[in-house]
Amino acid sequence: MITRTAPGWHTEDWQIELSGAIRTVEALWQALDLPLESMPAALAAHREFPVRVPRPFLARIEKGNPDDPLLRQILPTGLETQASAGFVADPLGEAQARRSSGLLHKYESRVLLVLSGTCAINCRYCFRRHFPYEDNRLGSEEFAHIDTYLREHPDVNEVILSGGDPLVISNARLAQLLDVIEAVPHIRRVRIHSRLPVVIPQRVDQGLLQRIGDSRLQWVVVTHSNHQQELGSDFDRAMNLLQRQGVTLLNQAVLLRGVNDSVAVQVALSERLFAAGVLPYYLHLLDPVAGAHHFDVPEAEARPLLQALNAALPGFLVPRLVREVAGRPGKTPIDLHLA
Repeated sequence: MITRTAPGWHTEDWQIELSGAIRTVEALWQALDLPLESMPAALAAHREFPVRVPRPFLARIEKGNPDDPLLRQILPTGLETQASAGFVADPLGEAQARRSSGLLHKYESRVLLVLSGTCAINCRYCFRRHFPYEDNRLGSEEFAHIDTYLREHPDVNEVILSGGDPLVISNARLAQLLDVIEAVPHIRRVRIHSRLPVVIPQRVDQGLLQRIGDSRLQWVVVTHSNHQQELGSDFDRAMNLLQRQGVTLLNQAVLLRGVNDSVAVQVALSERLFAAGVLPYYLHLLDPVAGAHHFDVPEAEARPLLQALNAALPGFLVPRLVREVAGRPGKTPIDLHLA
């Protein structure tokens, strides 16, 4: 139960930041002093996958620096409009895992709910950048089906809340869904995968904390940070508030060309996360989604990087290098010792 003295943010704080995000190429170029000659290609990429950058994240980007690792993650470029062999719209075969609108069942003991098609930030490497959210709306009318599906699958003990970003929905709507999940006796855990605590830490507000504190379930929050530059004191505060509620905190990152494909950055990220009470969990090889091939780091380069991390860090700070392969029963660990 949340204590009366626990500090937090008000709901309107994060909603203001969410609604004030930059959503046009022109505004992004103006805010960051980017070269005008690159704007036409960016506009073409924006038409395929729109720009969205919240201002707290924007403030961490160095103006006029095309190599800024945070800028690379949100900057639309002409490379996105070029086809590349093996890079497809549905790299994880999620269409085959769909059981009903917004409900995916890929792994035996857990189901995934797509709570929203909206994110606080549109990362250019997103594996769901082509996901048919319009066909997977999870309205209140689907809650009864979720209840039925969960009760018919006693082997499922965990529900993963995903999106888009599951934390863009209101606390009231989240509470309605949690009421359904908690009423199913064999569900033990709820896991939230969200970038919001990184890009708008104010999302960890009093309403969310109160609902977590009132829950009978074990809670896991998996943040998504790729670079230590993304994390500031507000992130630390948000993680501290979640820890007070007994939440297990993990982070997953994507190995991205030109962003975090160095030992120094990976070491700094793991140390920075742990300082905030978050354990590195997964380091994903890039999912081969159309429009993101320029971020790809091949396994042959990733293996020595992880070997170096194993030498530089204690084991609990080394994320597991994995790839997700459509149809497999879980993440595929990458063997670090292959030639």
